[in-house]
Amino acid sequence: MAGDTRQRTARHPGRHSGRPAGRHSADLADLSGFREVQRLSYECAEAVAAQLRPGVTEREAARMQREWLRDRGVRDWFHLPFAWFGDRTAFANFRIPLQFFPTNRRLEPGMPFILDMAPVYKGFSADIGYSGSLGLNPVQDRLMSDLQAHRTLILEQVRERRSLREIYEDVERLMNRQGYANRHRAYPFGVIAHKIDRVKERRWSPTAFGFGTQSLKGLASDALHGHREGWSPLWSPYHFSDHPPQPGLWAVEPHLGFRGTGAKFEEILVVTDSRDPEESAFWLDDDLPHVRRWAEEEKAA
Repeated sequence: MAGDTRQRTARHPGRHSGRPAGRHSADLADLSGFREVQRLSYECAEAVAAQLRPGVTEREAARMQREWLRDRGVRDWFHLPFAWFGDRTAFANFRIPLQFFPTNRRLEPGMPFILDMAPVYKGFSADIGYSGSLGLNPVQDRLMSDLQAHRTLILEQVRERRSLREIYEDVERLMNRQGYANRHRAYPFGVIAHKIDRVKERRWSPTAFGFGTQSLKGLASDALHGHREGWSPLWSPYHFSDHPPQPGLWAVEPHLGFRGTGAKFEEILVVTDSRDPEESAFWLDDDLPHVRRWAEEEKAA
């Protein structure tokens, strides 16, 4: 079950684990590095989820993620780990950015949680989101099952080279048809995704407001460069995202909410400039917890 904190042991090769990216920009030259840090992040999420117990706070869960990753060589971040429990998984009443940071909210039996982390490892970055619950939570289970349609829709429409803004609107319409609220609307600029890139490794890697300064500089540089050329590194519902997908790597995170329960996945989508539809866009890795979950559900159906 998606809401169970037990780790899954099933493994199968990712469909794209060895595929070339076709013609693409230089920042896609070594997808294996991005795949490695993304898998490391999900391993961290599963390990921390398995250790969560009643009474653990969001701050403690965030610290557990930091320590697990630092023990494995992570020294820099796109952003430091987050943890959200209970109705905070649906960003209930979130109004200002400070509300995203971990609090002293304590985990209770049956309560949903989301772990979110964005480490930089060996100069490669990732940004992932992992949804679960402490014991059974049928509502979050349903949300997780229904997220599969969003992963499919996003990939299909990126391959069609529809504008990011249009895809965003179609994702939101699908959420509404499913009976859910679009909770990534609560993120800064309402983003459903943002570009990620390689980050130069430095001996000292400071953070500011929870974000790595090196990664922020890279995102700001992309924003400036994109503004001149008519594109944005932020995938939002606003006019500055009214352009086709820009080649590069995008951390995509559709986030559903229903009556105080939230669920999302977040993973890397690769966009290239290939004219071959299958090579023009693909998920970096299909061997991820939520993808394995959906495969198990299909087998059981």
